[in-house]
Amino acid sequence: MSPASVPSLGARIRQERLAKGVSLRALAREIGVSASLVSQIETGKSQPSVSTLYAITTALSISVESLFDGYDGEVAEPRAVTVSAAPATVLHALAAFAADPGRRIGPLVGAAEHETLELDSGVVWERLGHVPGTDVDFLQVTYRPGGSSSSSGGLMRHDGTEYGYLTAGELVLTLGFDEYTLRPGDAVCFESTTPHRYRNDGAEPAVGVWFVFSRNAR
Repeated sequence: MSPASVPSLGARIRQERLAKGVSLRALAREIGVSASLVSQIETGKSQPSVSTLYAITTALSISVESLFDGYDGEVAEPRAVTVSAAPATVLHALAAFAADPGRRIGPLVGAAEHETLELDSGVVWERLGHVPGTDVDFLQVTYRPGGSSSSSGGLMRHDGTEYGYLTAGELVLTLGFDEYTLRPGDAVCFESTTPHRYRNDGAEPAVGVWFVFSRNAR
């Protein structure tokens, strides 16, 4: 399985926004950012932070999982893809986007076959697998030194239940009014509607496996 070209993250967001009849300014107001930032994300000039990405997917009632998938008008075969920041040259038909129930990733996903999202603030998501018909984000998450889930320092909240297991480095979790330091072997679980933020204050990348079950995702 070799990497394949797919629409950029921003192009997928723009596609969903237009399909739902939401203006750029209306989406920006809904998630509390500038219209300029939304425009830069959609054109690939800027990548969203984790918190902004979740805010966008919540406002548009889509799953984070759906942003990894590439559509070409037919049901896609399993493949490894990299979702880059480059602007998309083609926006695929919405009918094909909506009709495809998803593609299976697995049952075995090799280390070199992870689909990747490079986000703002030093965060990388790698998709570890997917079973069609499930609303689950199954990810290896890397926070580079100084990386944070929110570039503004604010807390985020989104639908779902979150489970995480840290395998390397240290990661600070702010959860409501509490703060926890995760070290290798530590695990967390909580309702994602609780305001939270992750950050890496250390000099080494913090790496872990995260599982987020989203009840309201499409």
